[in-house]
Amino acid sequence: MSEGSSSHRAIRARVAGTVQGVGFREATRRQAGRFGVLGWVCNAEDGTVAVHAEGTPAAVGSLIAFLREGPPGAAVLEVTVDDIPIEGHEQFAIRGVSAGAFVVQEHAATTRHFDLRLEVDGVMRSWAVPKGPSLDPSVKRLAVQVPEHDIDHNAFEGQTDHGCVVIWDRGSYEQGGRVPWPEALDRGHAVFALHGEKLRGGFALQRTRPGPKPQWLLLKRRDEEARPGSDIVATQPASVLSGRTLDELLGEESRQRSSRSGS
Repeated sequence: MSEGSSSHRAIRARVAGTVQGVGFREATRRQAGRFGVLGWVCNAEDGTVAVHAEGTPAAVGSLIAFLREGPPGAAVLEVTVDDIPIEGHEQFAIRGVSAGAFVVQEHAATTRHFDLRLEVDGVMRSWAVPKGPSLDPSVKRLAVQVPEHDIDHNAFEGQTDHGCVVIWDRGSYEQGGRVPWPEALDRGHAVFALHGEKLRGGFALQRTRPGPKPQWLLLKRRDEEARPGSDIVATQPASVLSGRTLDELLGEESRQRSSRSGS
């Protein structure tokens, strides 16, 4: 596509050289804002910087010119640019930077379920997932939105007034997608990447029913961390904190109740 053939242009660029650890991503984000370009920038595993940019041909051309020069401290050796279809981004984001903590707690209460919690604006936005997360992209898990929790609750494992809780997985996560967070959650479609001990790679939350208890679907994206046909809840049931399973903790609680009633 030539720059003058359309009112908008989208490109995928890869910048090689001394481009990581020198402020390249932040400088690119600032320049994209200056030019009115949308998309993202991230550090690639091969040492390059990857950029998706879309906007007017002139704006995208200005960003490409910046990529070829780079910020102070960078040494750009090569920039490859491919024209691609426009994706419709509404932000220019730095990818590959943690957005905060995530935790998945398995909880035995009135019903047994998993709680997925993502740190957003200082609180843990939470969803109850009855069957637990999956690494199989073909599996769609029901996720019922529940009240926010304090971040301090992330480290809790043990007995509660209504059952037991284990920390099934935890780690950090990145916000993704074309729409900024938390607006993406408000709209009902949020894309993110988990960096946990069990759950890794891209996931999406898609709201299917609004209301007092909104219903969502939790889905694994098709990437290198996907495991088609797997059941990670069944194969890795133990807590990442204590190594105990929820059944073991429930057994301990039952024995303690029996001991108290017999004393």
